[in-house]
Amino acid sequence: MWQDKGFMKEAATDVPAAMQQLASLIVHVREQYEKTSEEELLSAPAPGKWSKQQVLGHLVDSAVNNLKRFTDAQFAEQPYRIISYKQNELVAVNHYQQLPLQHMISLWQLLNQQIIFVAEKIPAPVLAYEVLPQYNETGIQTLAWLICDYVEHMKHHLRAMSFL
Repeated sequence: MWQDKGFMKEAATDVPAAMQQLASLIVHVREQYEKTSEEELLSAPAPGKWSKQQVLGHLVDSAVNNLKRFTDAQFAEQPYRIISYKQNELVAVNHYQQLPLQHMISLWQLLNQQIIFVAEKIPAPVLAYEVLPQYNETGIQTLAWLICDYVEHMKHHLRAMSFL
């Protein structure tokens, strides 16, 4: 069973804790995914809503975009400006609904393993680099905050999928 091991919003810049949590999620989500029926994974809860498979596809897109952000922010001019991406369009053009189930979960896992690998190697002074998220109204944040926010965003979607 998934347990949120102490990583809370108050500790929103504790990258080692966030990466430890992400490592646990990688194992937990695969277990949940594999014990969920194909019918449940591919069924949309309502017209115009994503299926669990498509939500996981959205999390793949999030991983791809955030991996690029986490690397680019290390050498870009500060504050690094976060550019949003077309979420609905990416889910559609990547055809996540048609991907074989094992392909989908493996893709999600491998991207997140790479995020852990990259994030754990970022030096502490670089984690303090400034980023400017377009989607956040609090203004300038840090790379550490962005990395931790990525994990919180993922947990939000996994709760909606009843995987947490």
